[in-house]
Amino acid sequence: MTKKELTEEYKNMKIRMGVFQIRNTTNGKIYVEGSPNLDKIWNRHKAELNFGTHLNENLQKDWKEFGEESFKFEILGEIDQDGPPGADYRRQIKQMEEIFLEELEPFDRKGYNRKRNR
Repeated sequence: MTKKELTEEYKNMKIRMGVFQIRNTTNGKIYVEGSPNLDKIWNRHKAELNFGTHLNENLQKDWKEFGEESFKFEILGEIDQDGPPGADYRRQIKQMEEIFLEELEPFDRKGYNRKRNR
């Protein structure tokens, strides 16, 4: 394959995007978030949690207390990428995230998300 063909293939590659949850298998609490790259986001969260620098204090505290083996990364929904390569799917991701936040209510005793003021 030529460099040009490889570049074109990369541009047309679909990156998995959507909404995921990090689930604490010990206490059942969840953290829900949308991402334009589901394959990379788990590594980012895991690195922040392992370094003790995650912005969500309650999730960080439980990660330290229960350990990495007590958490699962699960995809809740993916965006169907039917637009042109490079299309901006952020609005769709945000809408999907809102639906899951409303449905799952991962707040207070049920989860790690903070309620947003509307």
